[in-house]
Amino acid sequence: MPRPSAPRRTLGRPPRISREEIIEAARRIMDEGGADRLTMRRLATEVGSTPMALYHHVRDKEELLVLLLDDYATRTLRRPELPGRPRERTIAAAAAVHEALSACPWITEVLTADDLMSTSALWFVEQIVDGLVACGLTPEQAVRGYRAIWYYTAGEIMVRAAAARRRADDRTTYRERVFADLDPGELPRLAKVADRWASLTAEDTYLDGLRALVDGLLATR
Repeated sequence: MPRPSAPRRTLGRPPRISREEIIEAARRIMDEGGADRLTMRRLATEVGSTPMALYHHVRDKEELLVLLLDDYATRTLRRPELPGRPRERTIAAAAAVHEALSACPWITEVLTADDLMSTSALWFVEQIVDGLVACGLTPEQAVRGYRAIWYYTAGEIMVRAAAARRRADDRTTYRERVFADLDPGELPRLAKVADRWASLTAEDTYLDGLRALVDGLLATR
């Protein structure tokens, strides 16, 4: 007598997910591995769904990144009380952006794409540009000045984040090997500070550099 066949298993619909759940899961992936680790396939696995289901909530990865930027800006960026003097207002606004982004370097990584931007963060851009105009720059010069400030800020954050990851490996770095064997005859200045290079470059000099950059921009007016 033939054995009855086992009942066929039917695939149910993927669990219903919300845009908020998608953003939260994407943020976890980014926190763990940065922007390169975020794919729609991995995100679907994270939320227990399918890539196709995600597209009911977000058009593509770029739209998802913009949502992540808006989410971070809404939760993290606080508009500080800015000084009245335009130079100090410019510096304070840039420093506030630096402080917020330093806590989450992958946000800076996304922003360096240059065409992705959170509208929630534009208030800070406005303060920097307005401060430079109030100091005597033309609007065009102020926009260029903002770009210089942004490049400096983003570069500082990303270099420090990369250096921190290297230090976390707890191993001798190539820099230490190179600086341990400098030729004073060829590189006298570097050889003189070689034993202090790591500690000197680890100092937080962002504000000093920012002030010098702003003063340099204003000297061109």
